[in-house]
Amino acid sequence: MADRILIVDDAAFMRMMIKDILIKNGFHVVGEAEDGLEAVEKYKELTPDLVTMDITMPEMDGITALKQILEVNSGAKIIMCSAMGQQAMVIDAIQAGAKDFIVKPFQSDRVIEAIQKALN
Repeated sequence: MADRILIVDDAAFMRMMIKDILIKNGFHVVGEAEDGLEAVEKYKELTPDLVTMDITMPEMDGITALKQILEVNSGAKIIMCSAMGQQAMVIDAIQAGAKDFIVKPFQSDRVIEAIQKALN
């Protein structure tokens, strides 16, 4: 069975880019969310194998959502997505429990590598 992935990003274009990379590589996108609040709700509802999470979003940022998802499931696998120059936030995310991070604009081989590493 294909790994089930939830994509979280406030930009529809970014969600579409990641979704395209994932589907081409045999992953199953079970849902999308556009902010951290929606991400936590969708995580509880869909129980995906992995979440790709943007850091900077309205309502609730990715790091807060990461922490809340880990409270729901301490074994949750979450990969943070950040724009260039957000190193401090990436470090915070890893310390908070993220498995890895990928930098925008996305390189499809790096996205797949991070996801496979997190899932195995």
